[in-house]
Amino acid sequence: MTPKELMKKKVWAVVGATIDKEKYGYKIYKELKEAGYKVYPISPKYEEIDGDKVYKSLSDLPEKPEVVDFVVNPKIGIGVVEECAKLGIKNIWLQPGTVSEDLLNLAKEKGINAVEACVLVALRTMI
Repeated sequence: MTPKELMKKKVWAVVGATIDKEKYGYKIYKELKEAGYKVYPISPKYEEIDGDKVYKSLSDLPEKPEVVDFVVNPKIGIGVVEECAKLGIKNIWLQPGTVSEDLLNLAKEKGINAVEACVLVALRTMI
């Protein structure tokens, strides 16, 4: 699946969401939301971001996201790929800096579609 096809999916989770407005974990969450997507922030560090409930993990979500956006170190990402596989999540979006060969191999092994691109760029080129 291409980045363009993934952008048509409307339910997302952002793993590595943060309250730090300077970081991509915040910018990506905020911009997806403002573009009309249903977005779940995932982070064990926070209770809420801008008044929205933050979930500790993908397993805690009230519904299965169509796409999981990674804004975390690839070492953490490996565990998230495992969780996606367990939950039956088929699409992951890997931001620049979140990718490793191990992570890509694991996603492929688990039958998960992995896109490597920047969501912020994708959002801007859609408009």
